[in-house]
Amino acid sequence: MDSIDELETVCADAWPPLVETRLGDWRLRAAGGYTGRANSALICGSPGVRTPVALDTVVEFASRHGIRPYAQVVTGSRWEAEFAAAGWAVNLAHPKGAESAVLTSPLVVAGPGAEVFSSLPAEWPAAGELTAAQRHVLTSGPKVGFATVRGAGRVVGVARGCVVGEWLHISVLEVEPEWRGRGLGRFLLAGLDVWGAEAGAVRRVLQVSVDNVGALGLYAGLGYRRSHCYRYWGAS
Repeated sequence: MDSIDELETVCADAWPPLVETRLGDWRLRAAGGYTGRANSALICGSPGVRTPVALDTVVEFASRHGIRPYAQVVTGSRWEAEFAAAGWAVNLAHPKGAESAVLTSPLVVAGPGAEVFSSLPAEWPAAGELTAAQRHVLTSGPKVGFATVRGAGRVVGVARGCVVGEWLHISVLEVEPEWRGRGLGRFLLAGLDVWGAEAGAVRRVLQVSVDNVGALGLYAGLGYRRSHCYRYWGAS
C-alpha cells in the first residue's frame, strides 16, 4: 500500500502553486485563487509548531496572498478533529464538491491514444485567456504533457499529465458536452498512458470529486481504486 502522505506529496508536486511556503511538513500554497489544491494548506505530517500557531500561520499566509484560508485535510485523519475544535468547517460550497477521492492504479498501456504535446497548445480552451497564475499551475511540474483531441476542426477534448518520479498524475480531463459518449475520455487517457510510460512512470494517480459518478465509473473501468479522500476546511 502506498502511504497517504506519499500520494499527497506526488499530487502536490504535479500541481505546483505560484507561491509555496513550508510550515514543517505542511505546504502553504497560493495561486491567485485558481483551484483549491493550489490555494490551500496541504495538511500532511507535522507543522512543527503547536496547532493554534499553525492555524494562525495558515490564515496569515492566505491573507497575505489575497486568498481565503483553506486547508486540504485527509478525511478521517486526526487533523479533522483539530480543525473542528478550532472552529473551522468543511467547505460544502466548493465548486468541485465537498469531498474528493484519490485514486491509483498500475500504469497499463492498452494501445494508442491522443497526441500529447510537451507545451500547452494555443488551441486549448481559454489558453489565450489564462492568468499568469493559471498558466504557471498548468505548465509547471517535473514533466508535463497535454493530451489533445480534435473534431470538426477544433479541440474538443483535453487532459493534462505530469510525471513525478514513477507516478503519472492525471488532471484536467475535459470533453465538450456534445462530444461525450464517444470514448474520447478513454482515448485522452490512453495517450497520456503511452506518454507517461515513455517517461518512466509505472503507476497512475488522480483526484476526483466523490460526486462525479460518470468519471468514477470511467476510472474504475480502467483499473483505478480508491486510496483515500480529502476535504477542504475553511476558517470561520
